[in-house]
Amino acid sequence: MVGSGVSAQRAPIGPATRSYVRVDTAVVALTNVRVIDGTGAAPRDGQTVVIRDGRIASIGPAASASIPAGAVTMDLAGKTVIPGLVMVHEHLYYPVGAGTYGNLTESFTRLYLAGGVTSMRTGGNMNGISEILIGKSIARGDKAGPWIDATAPYLEGPGMGFNQVQILRDTTDARKLVEYWADLGATSFKAYMNISRAALKVAVDAAHKRGLKVTGHLCSVTYREAADAGIDDLEHAFFAMNDFVPNKPVDTCVGRGGAAQNTMAALDPASPEVQALFKYLIDRNVAVTSTLTIFETFTPGRPLPRGLDVLLPQLRDEYQRRHDATQRNTQSPYLKSFAKGMAMERAFAKAGGTVIVGTDPTGGGGLVAGFSNQRAVELLVESGFSPLEAIRISTLNGATYLGRGDVTGSLVPGKLADLVVLDGNPVQDITAIRNVELVFKQGVGFDPKALIESVRGKAGLW
Repeated sequence: MVGSGVSAQRAPIGPATRSYVRVDTAVVALTNVRVIDGTGAAPRDGQTVVIRDGRIASIGPAASASIPAGAVTMDLAGKTVIPGLVMVHEHLYYPVGAGTYGNLTESFTRLYLAGGVTSMRTGGNMNGISEILIGKSIARGDKAGPWIDATAPYLEGPGMGFNQVQILRDTTDARKLVEYWADLGATSFKAYMNISRAALKVAVDAAHKRGLKVTGHLCSVTYREAADAGIDDLEHAFFAMNDFVPNKPVDTCVGRGGAAQNTMAALDPASPEVQALFKYLIDRNVAVTSTLTIFETFTPGRPLPRGLDVLLPQLRDEYQRRHDATQRNTQSPYLKSFAKGMAMERAFAKAGGTVIVGTDPTGGGGLVAGFSNQRAVELLVESGFSPLEAIRISTLNGATYLGRGDVTGSLVPGKLADLVVLDGNPVQDITAIRNVELVFKQGVGFDPKALIESVRGKAGLW
């Protein structure tokens, strides 16, 4: 498991991050606030949350709360406090044209934090060592951003052709890549679409020996085969599944794109075949990551994503053209598969499966860090999860998967003061998740507006 790497002190603040901080004091009392604790429990109105030295000291009714002497007191009547979001398919790169991805570690880390994300896993790496180093810079207080579980460069076999991905020639390469990047500080690994079963098995075994986890966006390997190899998580939930593609050759990626979506769209989540796959994954402790945000960008009739104004004008305009073209595509397979994918995720959870969530801001662009994370929570609710279930998936489920459920992911005395102050009640209207007024990370309150303004019109440069 990934070590928590935390202390009892507040998050450090360096000179470069000071301008984004609104609250920096040893003891803070958030009074008269609604508490949604991330466990799925009902909201508690009229509460006082006391933060001391970076951790939650107490939570209780405001009428009887004892506020420590010298505490900075903030009256949050009408506001809601939720745990900081824990998002597990994020990227610090973004498509910038010609099959190339730009390194956005500086801008995206600020935007993730501004959107309420206090912990994240990068779901694949095009930036080499930079993602590991930015995580260390954030931990030192030199940069503003979430705690980062940094994934190594992709574990990929021949066939994809990305010019920023090293291709594995054999199982020896798979083992060496895992060991090399684990030595450098990577804390997760991601298998990609053309990996072989043998290479996946070797990579998983090597990672598990280090106490690290492996996820996968798969195509050549089926979900059952990946579960047999010991994989911990499957990206894109069931949108990337190849198990029901007829006559699929072993170790070969077939049925991508429209064929895969048409296959899934024809499935019944309640059918014996699908339920059997669910059970197979659940029995082997395989989680699935919901990434509905990226599939929404492929689907006609869906709204334009929020946050595009922070992008470079060229990237914003490029995505607008793509969005317009998507709206005109009356033959898109996602017209059927998007709703079915939602239903599959809900059915997997009802069967007892673990769902975690992320956004995947790659594809054809349009997904901006922070804004897209809020949208991910909204789409879980649209899928049929209650707001409380969606918040748990987006907080405690992710923290537990990352091995950090004992220190973050829910609002419990003794845990880190990783929490988000919202204007409104997300149980009554999940879009209140967008109204982020303050983000506490390990007891330090960051100003989301200042973070966003620092990168407006520049995301895409750095």
